[in-house]
Amino acid sequence: MPPKADKIAADAADAADDLEHRAANAKAVLGDAARRAERALHDGVETVRARSRVYVDAAGHQLDTAQKYVVERVKERPVTAMAAGLGVGLLLGMLLSGRNNRHPR
Repeated sequence: MPPKADKIAADAADAADDLEHRAANAKAVLGDAARRAERALHDGVETVRARSRVYVDAAGHQLDTAQKYVVERVKERPVTAMAAGLGVGLLLGMLLSGRNNRHPR
């Protein structure tokens, strides 16, 4: 091979080695970044899960309190509770039937 061809072949080999080295570095950097992102996402999910448990527990407690309040009021005044339930049912029925009459099929 002529000296110029040897130089080109050597440069091409050096460029290929450099490219291979850079590709390996990029793969390592991207792998590390992916692991950090996965860990951050996992930690974020765990934080949300822990916070949501607190809110769910608080909501459950408030629901229990409201249920006890309603049961006590119904026991104190059953006729009033029945009349209120009937009124709410009648109102909802009128609202729903009025909505269906405005939009015929």
